[in-house]
Amino acid sequence: MSDRQSYKSDLSDERWALIEPVIASWKARHPSVSGHQGNYDMREIVNALLYQSRTGCQWDYLPHDLPPAGAVKYYFYKWRDDGTEQTIHDLLRWQVREKKGRLADPSLVVLETQSLHAAVGVPADTTGRDAHKKVPGRKRGLAVDVLGLVIAVVVLAASVHDNTVGTALLDKVAAGADTVKKALVDQGFKKTVVDHGTQVGIEVEVVERNPADAGFVPQPKRWIMEQTNGILMLHRRLVRDYEHRPATAESRVYWAISDRMSRMLTDTSTPAWRGA
Repeated sequence: MSDRQSYKSDLSDERWALIEPVIASWKARHPSVSGHQGNYDMREIVNALLYQSRTGCQWDYLPHDLPPAGAVKYYFYKWRDDGTEQTIHDLLRWQVREKKGRLADPSLVVLETQSLHAAVGVPADTTGRDAHKKVPGRKRGLAVDVLGLVIAVVVLAASVHDNTVGTALLDKVAAGADTVKKALVDQGFKKTVVDHGTQVGIEVEVVERNPADAGFVPQPKRWIMEQTNGILMLHRRLVRDYEHRPATAESRVYWAISDRMSRMLTDTSTPAWRGA
């Protein structure tokens, strides 16, 4: 790491040690044409991605003491397209679960969607209007375990029905964590999702709200999704959807949660907005 003044989003030595083996392996498999190792420290590339995630800045507004935007974008898109960012995320998730005394993969997940406003310039053909929530933009679907760790993420147009998001999430969960046998969903998901769960070997339970409850009442196990969404909102890049491609928006979620899990594994806290 360079001698520059550190940012609060920077990786500590301990947190970098959790991620560095995956990045080093990737670099070994992708040598440059000329054979050199590249002009930029990989730790600084990741620091730039985390800085952007936390602050929400545009590429061209990355600080000058971090690698240039062109270099950071190159690695971000490479790692998005070949799944490196998800590999890092999954390895950290397994370690967190084991640290908490659980098996590497869960048996139960919680599914939920969140509609987000899209920024100006986001292509209209990948956005829409959520008819129920009256939000123009995109819909982010998450599958999380009982610790609030992300198992799968799907980003689609906000106009897409929750059923479509739910079936896509179930497909990703079934493909990536075959230990999952049950999923809890709210009443926004319908019989289509329940039936699709049967097809992929996951029992889907619709958790109905008690009609006697007034205001917000946390539902057992499903409340953990609120915590996960709260963690994502600490990352300003995720408060609104700025990404031209839904796959990029999904990648941003993996980086944000990886940041959180690396702190959990090293017993360091995530700075709040007021202190960041």
